[in-house]
Amino acid sequence: MRLWLKGAIWLCALTIIARLLWLGLNNQLGPDPGKDLTDSFGLWALRFLLMTLCMRPLFDLSGKAVFLQVRRLLGLFTWFFATMHFAAGLFYVIGISYPEIVKALAEKTYVVLGFAAWCLLVPLGVTSNRFAQRKLGRRWRQLHRLIYPAALIACLHFLWLVRSDYLEPAFYCLLCVILLCWRLRFLRKMASPRANV
Repeated sequence: MRLWLKGAIWLCALTIIARLLWLGLNNQLGPDPGKDLTDSFGLWALRFLLMTLCMRPLFDLSGKAVFLQVRRLLGLFTWFFATMHFAAGLFYVIGISYPEIVKALAEKTYVVLGFAAWCLLVPLGVTSNRFAQRKLGRRWRQLHRLIYPAALIACLHFLWLVRSDYLEPAFYCLLCVILLCWRLRFLRKMASPRANV
């Protein structure tokens, strides 16, 4: 089942990338292709991020370890789409210019939130390998808990970005809060004295 699930994740991610490339090459992204591409990468980064967080509840409910075994792959695709979102936003929306970057960070809260979320994801992407896991030991698990604030900040970034129709970002924010509460419940259970009995 693990191979099937990993294959499905790869197929999903590659299909998304191929579709965006096809739309871009055929000028079908919309009136503002750069912004549309930036938004698409960002939306898929958020979706993969929340899918990554969904794996713990799915494991808890089903008892199937396969859900924990695909978290790393989902996390890497999250990092990929988030990095593409960051690069596209820098190139198409803000502009690769130091004064423009400083101005965007000073005047646009959603840019600050997006940049903060991406910065939190960078060490997770860099250390998402077995070598880093062995070298960091217990600190690896602590480091990868950065995914929780990153998810919350990413949802706020999306919510702050929209000008109207808050339904979709509100849904993602609600889902994020539910997943974080589930994880907090799990951590409290693990920390309780009964967990060690």
